[in-house]
Amino acid sequence: MKSMAEIQSVDTKEISALREVLRGQMLVAGDPEYDEARRVWNGAIDRRPALIVRCANVADVQQAVAFATRHGLPIAVRGGGHSVAGFSTCDAGVVIDLGLMRSVFVDADARVARAQAGATGADFDRATQQHGLATTLGVVSTTGIAGLTLGGGIGWLMRKHGLACDNLLSAELVTADGCLATASATENPELFWALKGGGGNFGIITSFEYQLHPVGPMVYGGSVAFAREHRRAVLESYRELARKAPDELTAYAAMTSAPDGSPVAAIAACYAGDPADGARLLDPTKAAVGEPLLDNLGPLTYSERQSRMDASYPPGEYHYWRSCFLDDLTDEVIDILIERASNIQAPPVLELIVEQLGGAIAAGDGAFAHRDANFDVLIAANWTNPADHDRCVAWARDTAAALGPYSRGGYANYEPDAEGAYVSGAYGDRLARLGAVKAQHDPTNVFRLNQNIPPS
Repeated sequence: MKSMAEIQSVDTKEISALREVLRGQMLVAGDPEYDEARRVWNGAIDRRPALIVRCANVADVQQAVAFATRHGLPIAVRGGGHSVAGFSTCDAGVVIDLGLMRSVFVDADARVARAQAGATGADFDRATQQHGLATTLGVVSTTGIAGLTLGGGIGWLMRKHGLACDNLLSAELVTADGCLATASATENPELFWALKGGGGNFGIITSFEYQLHPVGPMVYGGSVAFAREHRRAVLESYRELARKAPDELTAYAAMTSAPDGSPVAAIAACYAGDPADGARLLDPTKAAVGEPLLDNLGPLTYSERQSRMDASYPPGEYHYWRSCFLDDLTDEVIDILIERASNIQAPPVLELIVEQLGGAIAAGDGAFAHRDANFDVLIAANWTNPADHDRCVAWARDTAAALGPYSRGGYANYEPDAEGAYVSGAYGDRLARLGAVKAQHDPTNVFRLNQNIPPS
């Protein structure tokens, strides 16, 4: 990587020339908007790129890639900026920011949407729900669709309609040589396979084409929370619910904190079918636990279900996450979750979130490697006081280690950057095939600021 001094030595005429050809905006240190533009969602990430290129179109992306590769500068790609690991930015390199490219076009008759890569889940849902359509796209609506989809795309519709990447019909991308390519089942099919879970290793996606499904406008969902002494009952009831749940239901169990900071055990859910059926399914689970502290389960719009967790993950908070895929929520795993949850007392917000998988996920194809797992545990440490950093990171790492004997790797979108430490666990037996695709489309590893797959 070049030093800042080497970057500053780049001919200012070349920088000016790049600025002139862009339809979008270029920012450098000292520009009035630079400090705001360099910030990303995870406040623990504080980096100073040499250039921030806010692209207005595909040609801007191509110009930025050409400039960065010509000068040997690292490239970070920013869609929504929600990368927990901080891949959306870099020191002394070029940030290619797609945030101005966020249009979503819907063909309601064909049930297809084409979305630019800077769109968020909220942008997408706003366009598709006008037609009573949706596809799987996360659980926090401020998240960018690009990184989420490329890493797999866990969300409320995944058990019924598959992961976000399973609903991908095609993608347009700028490759390492600056060319524009299309990947689909019939055009560059091996690249298309790799994009469905292989992350940002193969190019900069500029637009996605998704399959849509009839969803909403009303679904049944929300959450119900119980006092900490009900943790075991919540986890055991949740396990029984998950074992018998139809594919229309996706449910999470969480050991987390209430708004007042008190520790709670909760179940959050979305039933993507008749709301009355959702109530009949979830009401016995609530009754099996006891009197809730909070209960907002009920009919709500799909868009509201998608955005209800937004306030819990505001920009600027510090985050360190880990992830563990599980075959089963065994008694031994429940014991570990309860023991590790004994540290939960906000602030900081330490969370253990058990995500229900299965259903349509198992039938999908693509680079996402853990299709037969039944659960994923998100180990989320979230804090605002920098002094809490060490103990939060230690708690997350120790919790992942405790679950290690029962785990088979983690979800690429949740894992922190540790110089490749989590790559084999994220991609599993897909890694060799992914390395071959990488060698074909990015042999010099231009796109390396990600859960990086080296060219084979």
